[in-house]
Amino acid sequence: MIMANARDCDIHDNPEFFFNRELSWIKFNRRVLGEADVKHKPLIERLKFIAITSSNLDEFFMIRVAGLKHQFESGINKTDAAGLTVRQQLASIAEDTHELVKLKYRYLKNILKELEGADINFADINSLDDRVLEWVENYYNNTIFPVITPMAVDAGHPFPFLANRSLNLAVFLGRERGETHAAVIQVPGVLPRIIEAPSEGSKRQFVFLEDIIKHYCAHLFHGFIIKDIVPFRITRNADLSIDEEDAEDLLAEVEKSLRQRKRGQAVRLEIGKTNNKQLKELLVQTLNIEEQDVYEIPGPLDVTCFFKFSEAPGLEHLRYSPMGPQLAQDLIGSDNLFEALRERDILLHHPYESFEPVVEFVRQAAWDPKVLAIKQTLYRVSGNSPIVKSLAQAAENGKQVTVLVELKARFDEENNILWAKRLEEAGCHVIYGLVGLKTHAKMILVVRQEQDGIKRYVHMGTGNYNDATAKLYTDLGLFTANDQFGADASAFFNVLSGYSDPPVWNKIVVAPLGLREKIKELVDREIEFATGGRGGRIIAKMNSLVDKDIVLKLYEASCQGVKIDLIVRGICVLRPGVAGVSDNITVRSVVGRYLEHHRIFYFGNGGNERVFLSSADWMPRNLNERVELFFPIEDLNHIKRIKDILEISLTDNQKAYIMKKDGTYRRVDKRGKMVNSQLEFYAEAQAAVQVQNITIEQRLKPLYKRAE
Repeated sequence: MIMANARDCDIHDNPEFFFNRELSWIKFNRRVLGEADVKHKPLIERLKFIAITSSNLDEFFMIRVAGLKHQFESGINKTDAAGLTVRQQLASIAEDTHELVKLKYRYLKNILKELEGADINFADINSLDDRVLEWVENYYNNTIFPVITPMAVDAGHPFPFLANRSLNLAVFLGRERGETHAAVIQVPGVLPRIIEAPSEGSKRQFVFLEDIIKHYCAHLFHGFIIKDIVPFRITRNADLSIDEEDAEDLLAEVEKSLRQRKRGQAVRLEIGKTNNKQLKELLVQTLNIEEQDVYEIPGPLDVTCFFKFSEAPGLEHLRYSPMGPQLAQDLIGSDNLFEALRERDILLHHPYESFEPVVEFVRQAAWDPKVLAIKQTLYRVSGNSPIVKSLAQAAENGKQVTVLVELKARFDEENNILWAKRLEEAGCHVIYGLVGLKTHAKMILVVRQEQDGIKRYVHMGTGNYNDATAKLYTDLGLFTANDQFGADASAFFNVLSGYSDPPVWNKIVVAPLGLREKIKELVDREIEFATGGRGGRIIAKMNSLVDKDIVLKLYEASCQGVKIDLIVRGICVLRPGVAGVSDNITVRSVVGRYLEHHRIFYFGNGGNERVFLSSADWMPRNLNERVELFFPIEDLNHIKRIKDILEISLTDNQKAYIMKKDGTYRRVDKRGKMVNSQLEFYAEAQAAVQVQNITIEQRLKPLYKRAE
C-alpha cells in the first residue's frame, strides 16, 4: 500500500495507531523486572533489578503520575495520542502498576529464599536465638533508640508532616479501659536500613531496621498496649516548578524549589499488609489520597535499600564476574591524546572501552601550558567527579574555563548546585544555559596554541560526563580535531553563554532549532530512494520514541516502502506491524547487564551510508524544550563499526524483546546461534587489545602520557 503521506490514511488523529506513553513505560519497567527472574543470573544481580524497578517506580510517581494528577485537578482532561483522558490514564496506570508490584514481590520472595540457600538470611527477628537477640537489643538501645522520636497523633498533636520517600511506622495504642490512640515513628534514614547481626555458623544474618524498631518500640509508649504497628511510605510530587523568566538568580531559585520538593502533594501510599481498616483509613484521609493509589506491600517497603546491600563485602561469589573496560581501539599505539587526534578522529564505545580517555582529556588540558581555554557542558556528573576537579584546576592554573552546569537536571539538582559553587570559587565562568531550556547536549572544547596557530579539539557524546555511570551505561563518544567541528563547537558555546543567534552550522545540528526538521529531511531522503527503486533503510537506536510528529513521518516512510528497524530501550508509542501503515517497521528493546543508552541513527542514503550520534531521544521534550546535539560520523571505519553495533543489536537473541502490534513484548526466539549483544561488544573490545599484544599492565593504564 503506497500513499503520499501518513495523513492520507487517517493516521494523524487516529488513536488506534499510538500507544500511551505512561503504559509503555510500565511495560519497559516490566522488562527490567524480568531480569530479576532470570535463573542463571547471579543472585545479587537479580536483587539489584528488584531495586532498579523500585527506584524507577518512585521517579515515575514523583514526576509522571504527579503531573497527570495536577492536570486532572486543574480541570485539564484532554486526550492523549492514544485517545485516553487523564482520568483514564491514571486508572490504567494504577491497574498495571498494582500488577507490577505484585510480580516484584513474588520475584523478591523467590530471590530471598534462594539467598537463604546460599547462607544469606533475612531473619524474622522473633526467630533469632538468645545470643543474637541480645546483640540486636544492644544495637537498638545504643544506636537506634537515641535517634528515633515517637510522634502522637491527636487533637493536640496534628498528623506530622512526613518527607517524600521517608519510611515510617504507624502505631495504634490502647489502654486497658479501651480508648485507642495513634502515633507515628519515622524510621531514621541516617542509619543503615539493613543490619548484619552475628552469624549462626556459616549463615550470615541480616535484619531490617524497621523490624528492630517494631520489636522494641513498646519501650517508647510506657503505660500503653501496642495493638498494631504497620510500616508505610509516602511518595510526593517532586516536579520542580521554576519561573526562569522572572528569576534573578537561577541557582537560588532552584535551591528554593528543592526545599519545596520534599513537601509536595502525596501521590502514592505504600503500606504493609494489615487488617486494620481504621489505620489505613487514617492514612488515606490524612494524605488525601485515592484508594487506587494505595499499595499494600507483602514484604519490606522501599527495596531500593538492596542497592547498598549489594555492595556488602563477602558477596562477590553472588555477583557478576568483573568485566573491566578495555583500551579504546583507536588509541592503541598512541602515547599522546592530542597527537593522536591530529591524525584521526577517535571513537569510544562505553562501557566496553574505558571512559578514562575523556577524563584524561580534561586533566591533560588543565595542565598543558599550550592550552588556552576549556569549555564544557555538564548535565549529570559523579559525586566525586575527576572531570570537575580538572576544570577547577585548569581555572586555578590561569586558563579560560567556561562550564555550563545544568541546574535543572532532574534529581541531580543538589549535586550540580554544589559543583557550580565549587567551580565558581576556583575561577571558572559558570553559566546555566538558555532561559526555558535544559541543556542536555554533551560537548567539550579545548583550545590549544600550536606551532601552526590555534587548534580546537572537541569531544561529543551520547552520554553524560559521569565516570561512575560510564561503567554501567552503553554510550558512544567522538573525539575530533576537525576544523569545522571546532568552529561549530566555538559557536555553540557562544550561543549558550551570550546573546548570539544560532549560526549556520558546518556539521552539527542543534535542538530546539533545526533538529526536528533535520530528522524529517533524512527520513524524506529515504522515502525518495525507496520510491525511486533504490531501497530506503533506517535503523534508529534510542531510549524513548514519543514524538507524534516523528512517528507520523516514520509511518509515512513505511507506507512508501522504507525498511525501518527501531531499537528502543524504553517508551515507544509507535505501533509496529500494522498492515498498510507500519508493516515495514520493527521495534525491539534490549535489557541486559548494562543500561542501553546510546542514540544512534543510520540512514542507507542510496548506498552512501550516513550515521549520526545524538544526545537526544525522539521525544517532544528533547526536540522542543532542550538544547541537544546531533552530529555526523564521517570516518568510514567508524561508520562500519557503528553499523556493526546496530546489526549485532538487531541479532541479539538473549536479551532482546520484540514489540508486537498490540503493544506487548515477547522475548526474541533463542534458537540458533546465541548472540548476547553486550557480551559481543565486550569480546570485541578485548580482542582489539589482544591483537596488538598489549600486556596486562598496559591494559590497566592509559597508553597516553599524563600531563601532570
